[in-house]
Amino acid sequence: IVLDKTGTVTTGQMAVTAVVPVAGVDGDRMLALAAAAEDGSEHPLARAVVDHARAAGLSLAAVESFESHAGAGITAVVEGHALAIGRASWLREAWAIEVDDALIASHEDAGATPIVVAIDGAVAGVIVLADTLKPSSALAIERFRALGLEPVLLTGDNAGAARSVGAALGIDDVRAGVTPAGKLDVIRQLQADGHVVAMVGDGVNDAAALAAADLGIAMGGGTDAAMAASDLTVVSGDLLVVVDAIRLARRTLRTIIGNLFWAFGYNVAAIPIAMLGLLNPLLAGLAMAFSSVFVVTNSLRLRGFRPQAR
Repeated sequence: IVLDKTGTVTTGQMAVTAVVPVAGVDGDRMLALAAAAEDGSEHPLARAVVDHARAAGLSLAAVESFESHAGAGITAVVEGHALAIGRASWLREAWAIEVDDALIASHEDAGATPIVVAIDGAVAGVIVLADTLKPSSALAIERFRALGLEPVLLTGDNAGAARSVGAALGIDDVRAGVTPAGKLDVIRQLQADGHVVAMVGDGVNDAAALAAADLGIAMGGGTDAAMAASDLTVVSGDLLVVVDAIRLARRTLRTIIGNLFWAFGYNVAAIPIAMLGLLNPLLAGLAMAFSSVFVVTNSLRLRGFRPQAR
């Protein structure tokens, strides 16, 4: 079972913990420009930046242009300034903007998520954000393992933040810095290795992986794209409900197999007797009615299914 991090095992309610401008850059000015640019994005990181700027009493200027780059960051023009905000690696590769690793390393090692703000082609600073685990996530991981499922944590976030969450949940297989296309590749690779794969996610970045997985499960608080691409939507957004959904699915399948076994077995045994003229039509009718009653009664046992205790 492959799990997205932000919004799936964590609350997704990111909060800005620090605004760190480089020398000579005004922190409030950088934050105001970044928040104005991020106002056009639905990503949890973007919403946290915007909320923090508004809480600080900063006014957001009108955006002249905006473009989202899935799994990497955003670009925008605000008050005549060209902004690129996102991963350090993306700024280097896509925009040839040099980012000092020392500027972000300490925050990543602490499990936070720093996003780099570049203004007019030069790094202006970083905005550091942090997320919290959902209270039920650790228990859900234990129960996934009890069901025989191996959890994999898959995230576009930095390695430090991913390792921190993985350690807290006891997940050994942690894959960080993965793009939306990379998430799809991971799903396909796991399937190629012979695994039946379930994917749980909530964002636009997860949509392709959700569609490719053998079972795609969207968290109810996520985006419409994720819910449209998935096979199942967990309305509550609680990971423990995913555990119960899998338990219920397995029990339903066992019931179906049981019904088919008894229905086929009954007919295989009774039809030859009827063909030989050894079965009274009245008894045959009663026996068929009993078969239907048995199947329905056996299926009604599913009404006794109850979620596991929290």
